[in-house]
Order: sequence, then C-alpha cells, then structure tokens
Amino acid sequence: MSMQTGRRVGVAFVGMGGAVATTAIAGIEMIKSGSNRLDGLPLAGKAIAGMVGYKDLVFGGWDLNGDDLAAAASTHGVLSRQDLENGAQVLNTMRPWPAVGSAKFCKNIDGQNRIVAKDHREAVTAIAADLDRFRQESGVDDVVVVNLASTERWPDLDDPTLNSPDAFERGLDASDEAISPAMLYAYAAIKNGIPYANFTPSVAADVPALVDLARQLNVPVAGKDGKTGQTMMKTVLAPALKSRALHVDGWFSTNILGNRDGLALDDPSSLQSKLNTKGTVLDSILGYPVEDHLVHIHYYRPRGDDKEAWDNIDVTGFLGQKMQIKVNFLCKDSILAAPLVIEIARVLDLAKKRGDGGVQEQLSLFFKAPMVKNGHGPEHAFGAQERMLLDWLGVH
Repeated sequence: MSMQTGRRVGVAFVGMGGAVATTAIAGIEMIKSGSNRLDGLPLAGKAIAGMVGYKDLVFGGWDLNGDDLAAAASTHGVLSRQDLENGAQVLNTMRPWPAVGSAKFCKNIDGQNRIVAKDHREAVTAIAADLDRFRQESGVDDVVVVNLASTERWPDLDDPTLNSPDAFERGLDASDEAISPAMLYAYAAIKNGIPYANFTPSVAADVPALVDLARQLNVPVAGKDGKTGQTMMKTVLAPALKSRALHVDGWFSTNILGNRDGLALDDPSSLQSKLNTKGTVLDSILGYPVEDHLVHIHYYRPRGDDKEAWDNIDVTGFLGQKMQIKVNFLCKDSILAAPLVIEIARVLDLAKKRGDGGVQEQLSLFFKAPMVKNGHGPEHAFGAQERMLLDWLGVH
C-alpha cells in the first residue's frame, strides 16, 4: 500500500447512510482507486494553495439506519451495481455510527441505530467522543462535520435558549426541547474546534447562540440548505431578467422527488423548513416582491432520486408585452449535491487552516439560505456568489 503524502482530512457526515453522503463517498473512493473522472466538482482543476486533495479525504459519520453503505447506496438507486463493485467496494465495509434522532423534529424518519443518551449533555459528549475516535483511528490531521440528515421542523427562533451561548449551555443541561438534534451536532463540532456545515434546511449552527460560539472559538461554520437544482437556476436566471429589465410577474415552481429527502418533506413541518429557505431568493435578487411566487414539493416515490423541477416564469417586457419562460430540469438530486458537499468540506478545512473562523460567507454559492457574518442580507445572485468564493480562494 502506498504511503499517504498529503495532509489528510476526515469528513464526518450526519446522515452518512443517505443518498447524498453515499454518493459523495463512493465518488471519492472511485477517484482513489484510479478513476480520473472529476466531472461536476466545481473546484477541480483549480490550483489552490493549502487545499486538501480529493484523494486525501477520509469518511465517517452517523445515521439512524445502521446498514453498511453499499446496502444503503443500492436502496437509494443513485449508483449502479458496477459503480459499487468498481472502485467503491469499500462501502461494503463502512457502517454509520449510532445517531441522535428525534421524532418531535423529524416525524417521517426513524431508525434503530441510535445513540442512547439520557439527556442533551450526554448526547453531545457521545458525539464529541465519536469525532475524537474517528480522528485517532483514521489518523487524519483534521476533521470537518457536514449535516446531511433529514429536514427537521422549524423551531421557535425566539426561544431564549437559542439566542446566547450561556442560555444554550443551560438548555443542554436541562435537555431543553427547543434544542434539536441538528443543533446538538453543530454544538459538539464547534465546541471541539471542528468546522461545521449545514447542507440541510434545518436550523442548526445559524441560531444566534451557535453563531456567537463559533465566532468566540474562531471555528468556521457555513450553511444552509444546499443549492443544487431549481434554486440554482433561479439565482442564474433572475439576475439576467433584472439586467434585461424584464419584470417577473409570477414564478411557479414545482418539484417531484421520491428519495428519503422527499419522504421527510412529506411531513408538513419539515416541508415548511424547506420552503422557508427556497422562498426568499427572488425578491432579494430582483429588488421587488414577486407576489405570485409559488413553490411546491411533492413526494412521488417512483422517481426515487431522479428529481424533476419544473418552472413557469411570467414576465413583462417592452411596451407591456407579456412573455413566458419554461424550465424543466430533470435532475439527479444526489449527483448534483454530492460534489458540492465535498467542496464545502475542503473549503471549510482551508478556512480553519488559515485561521478564518466564524461564518464563512464565501460559501454562499452552495446554499439557498446563506449564513452571513454581520447581519446584512445574503447575496443570492449566482455570478456575484461565485466571484466572492474565487476571491477568497485567491483564484483569478
């Protein structure tokens, strides 16, 4: 076996057995085994000093489903049998660690592979111990945590527990119900100096208590809700329509998907969390409210991971003439998401290496509801976001 020469980084996924995580892991393992297919990886081919290489990533993580990753991946149907046998065989030997779950926060997703903890404080200690063991056993130089778990319901953001680090600490001791599983993972990572990204619409490191904690401890955090398909197209098209002075009268969006993400979103409270992150993009870019901006997400099992996003855009142009634009994006949800997750982990690790803690706004390009440093509104326009990331990376 050849010696590893580069710095190695462990990526711990919350929701390791899900479609996105298994796709990301399989893709990197195939690259390690000799594939040179770097398609879809936005930062491939860019020479960035200090950034960990794709082959130097090592994976672990938690999931309520304890199946090995090859079994999980074949259930999701994103990867072919040939993929799993040709380069990604290691998935047969990888199993998720027991996870923290809560039916109160995510009604439709449960499993037997659970951390048994009597309270929040014990759960956080168990998560931290998993991360420490991962670092020791894999021999990596650093670790990053990425949340890919199913979408939780929206919490009460006004709850005092979520609004200062001290109140959050007291909430952990009291097992306060305002604190969700996603927040427990975020806290455990931040408290232990480990960069954290939230690729889901769930509220996690973006509560003021954890934003403040990340700033105090100088730990990089980023999120939230990965921008992969329909919303990515909105953030590309809306700036162009604005630039051409085409007024958007209405934008009707509908999605059908049949994967585990879709099943979680079949619960109205989890769905609302997703809609909360998808809905604000247009008004911010265009500079006026689109009164008829409708977004629908439907769980439709036959599609599996092959999501269909359909948009109808009504615009008014010169002389008040009405026009329409139709966009039909037949996506593979995890094929779009997995490379973004890998790049987010690499950038967060680089931020830590550079000593750049707190909210990593330069990662806005990858999120529907980007976290920002200083309370201003997020930048949503795709081109502006890309420039922000490349400037931070030093790529010109």
